[in-house]
Amino acid sequence: MGYGDVSRVAFLSVSFRVIPWPIFRPLPVIGTVIAVVLSCLAGGALAQAYPSKVIRFVVASAPGGGSDLVGRTLAQKMAPALGQQIIVDNRAGAGGRIGAEVVAKAAPDGYTLLIGTSSLMVIAPAMYAKLQYDIQRDFAPISLLGSAAYVLVVHPSVPVMSVKELLALARARPDHLTYASAGSGASSHLAGELFKMMAGVKIVHVPYRASPLATLSVIAGESALMFSNILPAVPAIRGGRLRPLGITSAKRSSVLMEVPTIEESGLQGYEVVQLYAMLAPAGTPRDVVRRLNEETVKAAQSPEMTERLRSEGSEVRVSTSDELEKIIVAELAKWTKVVRQAGISEAQ
Repeated sequence: MGYGDVSRVAFLSVSFRVIPWPIFRPLPVIGTVIAVVLSCLAGGALAQAYPSKVIRFVVASAPGGGSDLVGRTLAQKMAPALGQQIIVDNRAGAGGRIGAEVVAKAAPDGYTLLIGTSSLMVIAPAMYAKLQYDIQRDFAPISLLGSAAYVLVVHPSVPVMSVKELLALARARPDHLTYASAGSGASSHLAGELFKMMAGVKIVHVPYRASPLATLSVIAGESALMFSNILPAVPAIRGGRLRPLGITSAKRSSVLMEVPTIEESGLQGYEVVQLYAMLAPAGTPRDVVRRLNEETVKAAQSPEMTERLRSEGSEVRVSTSDELEKIIVAELAKWTKVVRQAGISEAQ
């Protein structure tokens, strides 16, 4: 080896010794930081791009029902704001459970959304041990949309003019009065069971196959009373064939303002309403949930939506996604207790 070769080796050796090793150590950290920043920027871009295609509202009932009305009216108001077409997909059957299953299994990207009701959000989970969805695990709450109260009506021959008088009669004659419902597990059934539990009275349940049949049984005097949807009962109330005693919501109905709430009438804490809400599949990005909540609340509070729901006996009611989550938890606990204490089973 020549002198020149030795010099080069010595130079290289010295060069590597004087380069500070810590210069190289932070590189993995810097790379991680860059990756995180790029990920955040990509996520922000994705949220800003939403929506980029057609959105589907799954309505778990047949066309013409309350949730269908809510879903279609909401779609008409939200589509222009989101800049995308919104289609309404009716998936009726099994008390709304089929529609809920469709959304629970959908991609969590904000393009398949459920227009849910109390029946599938809290009553079905309270009644059925084996569901194909878990309302708390499989869904991301977006917002409440509205609520529909019921009206407690009696046949005119029943000698009472108020909820207070009805309770006095029921206590004086246990198991003498009967109440009709649209079937075991229906909202009209559970409303009656909660009423009995809170008031400590015994009234016999008479289930029918549908709400109109239950209403007719009270009009005919076959059953003493029922908790009816408000709008279908109005003609019979105005015609003197049914006597209204109380509204099941926390405030009076705009359709029957002259009728006090059941809570006003002395049964403190009593409230039963059919809730309407929007839910997305669990795992939907928070930015997408936030955007949907903002646009949903705006659309629901529009004069058109407010008037449309009131014409059907419902009221607009909105929330944040966190508020809706808490409502679902509370309502599920309430109805689970009612189902268990009343001994309502899946087979009934």
